[in-house]
Amino acid sequence: MFSGAKPIIYMNNAATSWPKPPVVLAALTNSLSLPVFGSGRTTGSQGEDYITLARERLAAFFAVDRPEHIVFTQNATDSLNILIQGFLAGKKNGCHVLTTALDHNSVLRPLHEYEARHRIRLDVIPFEGCSVRPETVEAAIRPDTRLMVMTHGSNVLGSVQDIRAIGEILHDHGIYFIVDGAQTAGHIPIHLHHLPVDAFVFTGHKGLLGIPGTGGFWLKDPDAIAPVRFGGTGTDSFSLLHPREMPERFEIGTHNSPGLAALAAGVTFIVEKGIGALMKKAEKQTLFLIRELAQEDTISVYNGSPDLPIVAFNIRGLQNDDVGFMLARAYGIIARTGLHCAPLVHKAIDGGAGCVRLSLSWFTTDEECRITAHAIREIAYNANSSVSSS
Repeated sequence: MFSGAKPIIYMNNAATSWPKPPVVLAALTNSLSLPVFGSGRTTGSQGEDYITLARERLAAFFAVDRPEHIVFTQNATDSLNILIQGFLAGKKNGCHVLTTALDHNSVLRPLHEYEARHRIRLDVIPFEGCSVRPETVEAAIRPDTRLMVMTHGSNVLGSVQDIRAIGEILHDHGIYFIVDGAQTAGHIPIHLHHLPVDAFVFTGHKGLLGIPGTGGFWLKDPDAIAPVRFGGTGTDSFSLLHPREMPERFEIGTHNSPGLAALAAGVTFIVEKGIGALMKKAEKQTLFLIRELAQEDTISVYNGSPDLPIVAFNIRGLQNDDVGFMLARAYGIIARTGLHCAPLVHKAIDGGAGCVRLSLSWFTTDEECRITAHAIREIAYNANSSVSSS
């Protein structure tokens, strides 16, 4: 796909982080070199209990007291479906639900499906600038509002939402609050013990530097969510009813032990580097890219001061997918183009056309940022020159 022997410059970490830290790859390999070991489920002691290890490391990372309230799933989308379905299972007469126009289809589609089935009454709160204002949330609350599901960080604009202020408003009204942290976990400090949220969703393959097929959620009160899937857990097997204890209440079947081994290693890598160091490096490189792109008046950057290492832009006169193709073909730069599964964001910022998104990780180098900025400016300059001469 790439011309010549150009090395890959990977700028698509908001989708899936790459490369993975060597310790993550080593943990993955080690987990596959010995039989799967589960405490209380298998005999022998030759292997590491990666499930418990990952649970304990994530509990410490998110500053929660009870590791058993960390539940493992396939990914953030899986987690959101379990939580939304489980919460609504107990609402036989339906209820009013809130979400935002910043949200990903992992939130929007489950909620709109329930609305189409007349199970809920849904309002989508708009954003101003790059954020949802807490007072706008409060104004949308109705007597029958029971649930709000929203993103912590926009996967397009890179803006982190004030979930503390929003959560306090919601809890004052007795409204359950589910937060999608797919884009923030691993990028910024998240101390759930001190935040007014009821459930927090994470995925393993993005900022936490694990591999695809891992994710989960933290749950404050398990009784607020009804189990919606049932099966083998390896515990209380004489009972033909699913266990109600945590985390077995929501975990079924065989765990992705290699994936959880990698996830535990990814969390450890972040802790050892220091999340402050990750944030400082990401901010420096992100602002460099934005300053460079701003030098071309034909480049529109949609958030000039993102909280996350995400830069979304378009070049006047070019389709975003054409820009992505040129970046890949001529420069070896992997970006992401299109709607990024966030159609309402794009309806607001670019009329639904979509955009090019650059997203960085700890392994992105300053030189890669320089090359990427030069490539984008060159594409914009050439496109503008072509239009001017024609």
